Amino acid sequence: MQGEVIVVFGGSGFIGKHVVRALAKRGARVRAAVRRPHLAHHLRPLGDVGQIQVVQANVRSEEMVARAVDGADVVINLVGLLSETGSQTFADVQAEGARRIAEAAAAAGVDRVVHVSAIGADLRSKSKYARAKAEAEAAVRKAVPGAVILRPSIVFGPEDGFFNRFGEMASLAPALPLIGAATKFQPVFVGDVAEAVANAVDRADARGRTYELGGPRVYTMKQLLRYILQETQRSRALVPLPFFIAEPLGAVLSLIFKIPLLGAPPLTADQVVLLKRDNVVATDALTLKDLGVTDLETVEAIAPSYLWRFRPYGQFQQGPQSS
Repeated sequence: MQGEVIVVFGGSGFIGKHVVRALAKRGARVRAAVRRPHLAHHLRPLGDVGQIQVVQANVRSEEMVARAVDGADVVINLVGLLSETGSQTFADVQAEGARRIAEAAAAAGVDRVVHVSAIGADLRSKSKYARAKAEAEAAVRKAVPGAVILRPSIVFGPEDGFFNRFGEMASLAPALPLIGAATKFQPVFVGDVAEAVANAVDRADARGRTYELGGPRVYTMKQLLRYILQETQRSRALVPLPFFIAEPLGAVLSLIFKIPLLGAPPLTADQVVLLKRDNVVATDALTLKDLGVTDLETVEAIAPSYLWRFRPYGQFQQGPQSS
């Protein structure tokens, strides 16, 4: 990897920042291809002077994608959406975007591609998110048969969209909605995911394989919410919200949040559909261990380092594990 040019699409995102750092530590020359370069200056200090370059590339533009991969040795795709907003749709960004990236890599003679998907990717799913993820995997495999596909469960870390989201809700709302109380998750630390991506680039035995990435423990949704309440020192009721109520509620919220400037909806019907299915590593899947990533970080070891922000007295209030 030393001195190789590695293009990282989505390099300025939550996972992207950690992947860029992991690649830079191994001596790669990283080209972060992002939609808004002016918001990605925080990436440059993650490597030596001149080691990390930021370029503009919208995955909906074949021309921009082709420019970004020109001269690359490796291409990594981390681009994804949690919900659809405006022109950013699952089909166009996740499925078609992945196709554009993989086909551009193939056209540029790049046969080392790493594509980050998600556990639950399924062409038969009722979830548009899960179908788009599966369509993306198929398009990547067709264009670059030797591509490595990584499917993480919930990814956690200081800037994550799960623990922070519910931590903020716990600090503001009198109760938390509990949807899919028994649904299982296997949260994986963002740093471990980044190491998996870097190892997938380095290891010849990873070519053409699919890996599922999960942390060392499995939790139900109810257990995760209780843990967040414990760490944030908030006494909040967990109000069960049946799927038959949550799904139409998510649809209504999606419509309301189409109003410009409101941002992403707090819940969508598609997310409710996803909550009906466990999000854990399959028993017969290749895993982080097969990529050489061991000694995995736990939720309990990492999450308290940022959940303290949502305690009534912040850093001055000890958490339950700080005595």
